[in-house]
Amino acid sequence: MSDTAQQDWQPSYNPWLVAIVVTLGAFMEVLDTTIVNVSLPHIAGSLSVSSDQSTWTLTTYLVANGIVLTISGSLSRHLGRKRYFMICLAGFTACSLGCGISDQFWEILVFRMLQGFFGGGLQPTQQSIILDVFPPAKRQAAFSLTAIAIIIAPVIGPVLGGYLTDTYSWHWIFLINIPIGLMTLFGVWQVVEDPPYLEEQKRTAPPFNYLGVFFIAIALGCMEVGTDRGEDYDWLDSTFIQVMFISSAAAYLFGSAYLLYARHPVVDLRVFKDRNFALGTLEIGIMGFVLYASAVLIPQFAQEQLSYTSYWAGLVLAPGGVVLALLIPVTGRIMAFIPTKYIIATGGLALSAALYYSMHLVPDMDFRTLAIMRAAQTAALALLFVPISTVTYATIPQELNGDATALFTMARNVFGGIGISVSTALITDHQQMRQADMVHTLTPTYQPYNVLLQQVQHALVSTGQSVAQAMQQAPGQVFQMLRGQAGVLAYSDVFFITGLMALAIIPAALFMTSKPSESKG
Repeated sequence: MSDTAQQDWQPSYNPWLVAIVVTLGAFMEVLDTTIVNVSLPHIAGSLSVSSDQSTWTLTTYLVANGIVLTISGSLSRHLGRKRYFMICLAGFTACSLGCGISDQFWEILVFRMLQGFFGGGLQPTQQSIILDVFPPAKRQAAFSLTAIAIIIAPVIGPVLGGYLTDTYSWHWIFLINIPIGLMTLFGVWQVVEDPPYLEEQKRTAPPFNYLGVFFIAIALGCMEVGTDRGEDYDWLDSTFIQVMFISSAAAYLFGSAYLLYARHPVVDLRVFKDRNFALGTLEIGIMGFVLYASAVLIPQFAQEQLSYTSYWAGLVLAPGGVVLALLIPVTGRIMAFIPTKYIIATGGLALSAALYYSMHLVPDMDFRTLAIMRAAQTAALALLFVPISTVTYATIPQELNGDATALFTMARNVFGGIGISVSTALITDHQQMRQADMVHTLTPTYQPYNVLLQQVQHALVSTGQSVAQAMQQAPGQVFQMLRGQAGVLAYSDVFFITGLMALAIIPAALFMTSKPSESKG
């Protein structure tokens, strides 16, 4: 197929219709990464397993998802992108049905793993399709649509999951995917088509690189399992976790060397030679870490420290989603006259400031303040996703779009999964550290403790208890108050750490170039 014929190619349907259809599939997949979180206790109780065992429904999904994300470009070349996208949609929808009707724990684990396997191809393929159907000048508007779906999905997930679980049952968090999946599958069949260069790639595709897939599976799989289960197995004090991380590091080292020198690699790592792409992938990884971590931290704080239900904890995130939807179009307009790298740097600074603002947690915080904290974080995210996506792909040759979108999406999702695991582990560790620092004040030799103890005793007596009962119960209540304050301080510590991470986006953004693409179709 000649370059002229490729450049003259236009999709048969309106590019915006194509974008809406394929983004619906990606939205469904991203939604499924967070909708399960609030339902884990219900799944554990229904299937007669422990809470620790129930988290394997997350781990298996993330492991399979991360592996397929990376090789989705190669699978698209061998199967045809439209066919591969439809296979992923059909498989994801069928596995959602399998999860929804599971009545044994091993059944839901198998279907969740397969769901992650098929879901892994949806996001990168969706972005590849958008890159092809939109000319470079209109991509930032198209990525605005993608951003609303990709960033709002983790916001809606806990709200929808909590509502469906509390109102009906946990089965419906999976069954709800079926009508969406079938509708999207029909839409893709009707409006999506492969451009000529993909037809050529499919005819000339080299043999599938199974050794490369092996290295990727070990590297990403062991890293996901290690970070997700590290807290439960006491991190590096566990031989199992040591084996996971050593295996992952070895696979990364040898796998990268192999993929760089293989004649037909399953994913072309030479795409990282493009400075904008390398820096953009780093930035989206940091953003993914913070996005998923904060999407879990605030609802978790509301449930554990403020005794919110899962539904109301999810609602805390909702105003942030509205703010994001309103600001993303504004960001697109700003990009028309301000260099993109400065917008990204400003977004990194704003995200860090929002996370530092979120440190001001108190034990009796009201709903409004908590929602404002989350809205401030999502407002900053509006300055990041579209600009990062636009400038990252700006200088990528068309023939590398598949590998570029696979690696870019993999970075966001894998770092997002790590963000959930690490932030949750940090909460536990810092709560223990803070409690250890404060517990020495619970002594009769410390006057403020005596004053507080007397106040609690008087409060108990005023409720009708005897003085002896009040004296017996007061120390326990004071200790519970200390535990609650230690928990609040632990969340503040983790927001401080994520705020420091967000600052790393600034120098990465300033090193990017504003050079337009020279190879676009």
